[in-house]
Amino acid sequence: MATLFIWCFSPLQWVGSPCGLHGPYIFYKAFQFHLEGKPRILSLGDFFFVRCTPKDPICIAELQLLWEERTSRQLLSSSKLYFLPEDTPQGRNSDHGEDEVIAVSEKVIVKLEDLVKWVHSDFSKWRCGLQAGPVKTEALGRNGQKEALLKYRQSTLNSGLNFKDVLKEKADLGEDEEETNVIVLSYPQYCRYRSMLKRIQDKPSSILTDQFALALGGIAVAAGTLRSCTVGTPLTTRLS
Repeated sequence: MATLFIWCFSPLQWVGSPCGLHGPYIFYKAFQFHLEGKPRILSLGDFFFVRCTPKDPICIAELQLLWEERTSRQLLSSSKLYFLPEDTPQGRNSDHGEDEVIAVSEKVIVKLEDLVKWVHSDFSKWRCGLQAGPVKTEALGRNGQKEALLKYRQSTLNSGLNFKDVLKEKADLGEDEEETNVIVLSYPQYCRYRSMLKRIQDKPSSILTDQFALALGGIAVAAGTLRSCTVGTPLTTRLS
């Protein structure tokens, strides 16, 4: 399915086919924008770093909904934000885990053009999260393991939606799905992941591409590094 363009002069465009209709709203799975002069695609279920205003701390956003209002032609998004405990009004205390982030209870609904202004590319100072290094390239070259890994990650992150068209657009851009730098896990997922790492600590990283290891909570990274955080008690607040 070809990419659907909104306006020829717009820096934003939907990627892939619509995934739902409701009244005047058309829902989509992904969109393309430019970050520091380079095209980038964000899709439902993606985690990425944002800074809502220049004075705000960097936090993690999870893209949960994308839609267009057909009458006004407004492009809108809904995201969930996760902050470090020390960046919340209550601050960090002894009950917080070393890799814990705090979810804001209310979803943040903003125009797509405003969301892309929040996207932050410099996350070098972010230290929270259990860091996972990449699986060796040669280990992914056997029996289509990289393709299987991407398919598995998509099926677990995106509620069963078909992202084949979005993945093709990402591949055409030369953007690897595994360039994601952070992921937020539920506490049970985080515990399973740490348990899996303990069980395979003396084994090669390629074992994480095994279907059984993935099913038991393993997270394999094909490129770069990935920081895994776990979500704590939601923060009830209203963002202005």
